[in-house]
Amino acid sequence: MLRMGSKYRIIALAVVMAAMGYVDLKASSPGGGGGDSAGDKINPKEIIFEHIRDAYWWHITTIREQHVSIYLPVIVYSPDSGLHIFSSSRVDHGNRYRGFYISGEGRYAGKIVKLNAVGEEVRPLDLSITKIALAIIINSTIMLILFLFVARRYKRKPKHSVPGGFPGAVEMLVMSVEDDIIRKSIGKDYARYSPYLLTAFFFIFINNLMGLIPFFPGGANVTGNISVTLVLALCTMLAINVFGNKEYRKEIFWPDVPLWMKVPLPLMPVIELFGVISKPFALTIRLFANITAGHAVILALTCLVFITAKMGVVMNTGMTVFSVILSVFMSFLEILVAYIQAYVFTMLSAVFIGLSRLENHHGRETDNGKTDPVETI
Repeated sequence: MLRMGSKYRIIALAVVMAAMGYVDLKASSPGGGGGDSAGDKINPKEIIFEHIRDAYWWHITTIREQHVSIYLPVIVYSPDSGLHIFSSSRVDHGNRYRGFYISGEGRYAGKIVKLNAVGEEVRPLDLSITKIALAIIINSTIMLILFLFVARRYKRKPKHSVPGGFPGAVEMLVMSVEDDIIRKSIGKDYARYSPYLLTAFFFIFINNLMGLIPFFPGGANVTGNISVTLVLALCTMLAINVFGNKEYRKEIFWPDVPLWMKVPLPLMPVIELFGVISKPFALTIRLFANITAGHAVILALTCLVFITAKMGVVMNTGMTVFSVILSVFMSFLEILVAYIQAYVFTMLSAVFIGLSRLENHHGRETDNGKTDPVETI
């Protein structure tokens, strides 16, 4: 069911983006997405990617053709000029500051660059607080406040009382993840991995939900940023390979296969090592692709209203109604996807960790002392 939903979102995105590839719109107001009152054209695809990619400022709204944005600190280090800290407002609208500017095209498009001695764009060491970084700070703070609030409510309640309201909902969600995912996938020593896996689940879930809110402090495409999903996947990779037992390492470097498949050509060890790399890669791409596709489809459907603006009243009215209805449906669907993607990432991480805790070649011991068969993933 999840795969079908992902497939339909990607197909819908491809169709809409292909249609928009042949359409140019004239700007109705300055800076509305790359245009101005002189008649610059707006590229709908560029509008979509501008909303889902990272930036050095956070655009809030536009009031009477004036943009209201939060300009974030730019922190860059260049070997020839040292450390520089300044506001991103100094490099907005194509401006340059101390030789630094935001590249408009090429491999560094949208990034802070400067020109070297031969006139080529080079990237300094960039430690700036970008929109995604600020969103992570805000969303992590929200998550911390929510759990501290729940913990405080628990301390005030009698020991064996049944929690209700928001604390009860959080407890139900925590117990569902721990009992249905972590305990069943890892086995007897699941408790040592619960803090990480629960943190990963709620971090992804809260960031997914905040990304669906169309106004500040929501709207940032955090889990649709491949750098964020890569870091989460690398954390899982460390948990797998650092805390994996001897049986797991033996399965990688000296698997139970005929000797000719290991010596002199280490065929099976190479395949096993490829599996070690492919697991975090799968976690990275799955989360990144699903969240980005969902955001892009909703934005593409919104752009349909403006694409059909000059195709007549009947066409524009019909497409507007269609766009609004489908956008509302996709928004509700994305709420479900926000939970599903957090669930899937946590489940796969727990399964991979469980495979690194095998007690023998045929199964693993669970927390109730029994041995369950484990399928190779």
